[in-house]
Amino acid sequence: MSDYQVYFYQTRRGDQLVKDFILRQDKATYAKILRSIKLIRDNGPFLKPPFVKKITRHIYELRIQGKDSIRIFYVKFRNGYCLLHIFKKKSQTILRKDLKIAVDRAREIL
Repeated sequence: MSDYQVYFYQTRRGDQLVKDFILRQDKATYAKILRSIKLIRDNGPFLKPPFVKKITRHIYELRIQGKDSIRIFYVKFRNGYCLLHIFKKKSQTILRKDLKIAVDRAREIL
């Protein structure tokens, strides 16, 4: 299998909010997130549920289970994937504000 590039969305000010969120996690959560990102990198479009779910035409959700359910919204970008938004999921549904953040960021880079 090919390796795909994984990019972190960067704000105009140069902040990488997804990366910052990941770095603030405890060791176990940090390791789970990195393993999941490695799955995207290693498997690309061949990664299927329960790891990934298509949310909109361009946006996908990487699902990370554990003590806390963590979700990462990402899009196909250049020769890989761009991680747009990350959050701890606290309910069954995706909050509109989280999806809006991902959609706005996707529009900015696509």
